[in-house]
Amino acid sequence: MTSASISQTINKLTSKEKKNGWVLLFDGASSKGWTTTSGKSVPKGWEVKNGLLTAIKGGKGGDIITKSEFSDFDLSIDYNIEPECNSGVKYFFTKYEKGGNLGMEYQILDDKLAEDNNKDNHLTGSFYDVLPPMESKKRVKDPGKWNTMRIVATGNNVEHWLNGVKILEYERGSKVYTDAVARSKFDKISPAFGMVEKGHILLQEHGGVVSFRNIKIKSL
Repeated sequence: MTSASISQTINKLTSKEKKNGWVLLFDGASSKGWTTTSGKSVPKGWEVKNGLLTAIKGGKGGDIITKSEFSDFDLSIDYNIEPECNSGVKYFFTKYEKGGNLGMEYQILDDKLAEDNNKDNHLTGSFYDVLPPMESKKRVKDPGKWNTMRIVATGNNVEHWLNGVKILEYERGSKVYTDAVARSKFDKISPAFGMVEKGHILLQEHGGVVSFRNIKIKSL
């Protein structure tokens, strides 16, 4: 496939996807549909260029979230990071009675060179600080190359996928889940961390350069 044909297909839904209920969360040309976590317009620290939504290095753009909230969903996002980068995509992002604004994070990391790579539940594809991915099944492409992450949430069941392979599955509220949360930094959150019914999708800005494209979601 040529670069021209690739540029024509990113940030666009096929007829089949549209028929199946998929919608784009990023139109490829603007930050429409996104805000800061405080509800303000997306700042200049985020750049929309060449069909990509990019957190600029040193831009201090902060995290951005969808204006809409989602409960049961299938979310797919392409991402590309620079070496040593730490980022993530959060879901069920909302304000907790105790703990403030929080979301459950699909971790994005340079597993080899990033500083925060010493814990298995901090590596790419993990439910950050709670549950690790199955490393034996993980096939992550190096920084500078595109990866496709996917999160499927149905009821209390959640799946993390990477490049077409499921690398983590868990049940919110199960013993395994509650024990893992109790060992995490989210142990004192109220109501119990992750047990909310709906929330926003969040793209994390953590200082490094990360680009996103083909951000699409299907309500289930």
